Amino acid sequence: MSPTEQFSAFETDKHSEGYIHTVSEGSRLLPSASRWNSINHDYNQLAPNSSTAYHPIPFSYSKSIDFNLVIPDKKHFYRFIFIVVSIIFLVTAAILLVHFLSQVHKHRHQGPSANLKLAINQALTFFDAQKSGHYPKNSPVKFRGDSGLEDGLNTTHEDLIGGFYDSGNNIKFTFTTAYTVTLLSWSVIEYQGKYDDIGELDHVRDIIRWGSDYLLKVGSTIGSEHNDITCWQRPEDMTYPRLVSQCNSSASDLAGELIAALSAASLVFQEDKDYSARLIKAAKNLFDVVTTEDPSWQGKYTTDDACGKEARMFYNSSGYQDELAWAGTWLYIATRNTSYLQFATHTFKLAKNNETDLDRGVFYWNNKLSAAGVLLSRILYFQDPGLSHDDLMLSSNLTRSLMCSFLFNKYSIRTPGGLIILKPEDEPLLQYAATSSFLSKLYGDYLDHQKLSGASCDTDVYSLQMLHDFATSQVNYILGQNPMKMSYMVGYGDKFPLQVHHRSASIPWDDGKPYGCDGGKIWLSSKNPNPQVLLGAMVGGPDLHENFMDDRNQSRFTEPTIASNAGLVAALIALQDPPLSDSKDVKDSILGWNNGYD
Repeated sequence: MSPTEQFSAFETDKHSEGYIHTVSEGSRLLPSASRWNSINHDYNQLAPNSSTAYHPIPFSYSKSIDFNLVIPDKKHFYRFIFIVVSIIFLVTAAILLVHFLSQVHKHRHQGPSANLKLAINQALTFFDAQKSGHYPKNSPVKFRGDSGLEDGLNTTHEDLIGGFYDSGNNIKFTFTTAYTVTLLSWSVIEYQGKYDDIGELDHVRDIIRWGSDYLLKVGSTIGSEHNDITCWQRPEDMTYPRLVSQCNSSASDLAGELIAALSAASLVFQEDKDYSARLIKAAKNLFDVVTTEDPSWQGKYTTDDACGKEARMFYNSSGYQDELAWAGTWLYIATRNTSYLQFATHTFKLAKNNETDLDRGVFYWNNKLSAAGVLLSRILYFQDPGLSHDDLMLSSNLTRSLMCSFLFNKYSIRTPGGLIILKPEDEPLLQYAATSSFLSKLYGDYLDHQKLSGASCDTDVYSLQMLHDFATSQVNYILGQNPMKMSYMVGYGDKFPLQVHHRSASIPWDDGKPYGCDGGKIWLSSKNPNPQVLLGAMVGGPDLHENFMDDRNQSRFTEPTIASNAGLVAALIALQDPPLSDSKDVKDSILGWNNGYD
């Protein structure tokens, strides 16, 4: 039986670790020797037992025979040799041709491979277009300028300048900004070697720094639903009041995401010791406020008008325990203080018990539970935090089940074109596909780093290749391999959305000519393409039936967000080829903490 057949035959119990090592000696399968994979499996069934020793069969013929070969005509002999060689050549050529054609068919079915290096650069450039505040002169986006320079000064008398505009509007949400900073930081921690190899490390670090600088200032939302939504105006032209919505320690969901963002960013900037220390100090102080003022850890998500009234119209958080588990996990990683990890594992169990069916297995701005599970699994696999094995096993078991929910059709549904549908009642859909792609590829890298060939959940077994293929399929769909033959990332490929729901991109720059609140609405209703290409923006994407309307007024299809793009960037860098080196240092730098993050 081949190793592949052995792997397919392998089944394990739902609540046990079912990892498999592959080794080259004799192509045998061996149970993992890892301390975390100590469950014994009976592998005797993988090969038939035999009590008969091997004995050579006696050969009744002579071991040497003399032939008296006579060649009467060398011309015929050479012709015979030529024919034999020709036949061998033709057979070999036929075999190679069949193999080549099969590969061509395979690639035609899968579509051409995406240019991930280009896609990563473009996806990051979208964040440059979303920057608020004193706009960098060296920005690659030339249709943006200074904006929001009075944010906070006329209301709370605090400097709240900076950050990112959330989407196609001119509002700055702390919640989604923090989520964006956390996710981009995570991608750097895991894949800094890849970013560096393609020349994007400084780019992504600049984006994270722009966000983390802002998060050190705030715990609020900047903007007004009435003005920012009813006006169609570039942020550079804003003259209306910019209201500030402030929150206190009762907003545990917001606080949890802020703690996670500041902690993760501190690892990205650990070489800048002073700045990294500022980020960690802010994260720890905020954690103390949340847990001290609410010692039962039963924090309240934002429900009162004083905190998040404007934000709830766009991002209505449904819970807080997942953010607190997320926060504790990141704070432990940044500090190695096991009290934070104990908090994280305790809160993770609470969050799992309270997870709704609608959000189960979905990683996005409102639910961090599945991502926290993957992160806790990483701690289990690569570190010894000194906790009980059982404290981290829940996250590992849930993560293996999460991968099955991505890979097997009996657990999830897909469009005919292959897009996974994780929240059928909640469009747009691409944001969920992007983060599932990231988590599946990242988890596959975790398994590969342990020299494992796959894992299992319940009766289902999956390989590293299956995880990679799923992750690739979702990114390829986003980049154009879909029934519409359209890239849903603006500027990538030959066909992409032209009427993106975005104020800055839809209003002509005209050398800075201002347009008033109502004056800009002529561009909202225009049927012409946007005068500026919002490079790298992933729009909402198609509906459940894979229909897509390239219409500026249809924001569900054509509006990008920073949170969605963060998921896309993470998926793209995870799938990007690693640097061309076989050295252990390079691999460890790709996987993050083993090189420089310990």
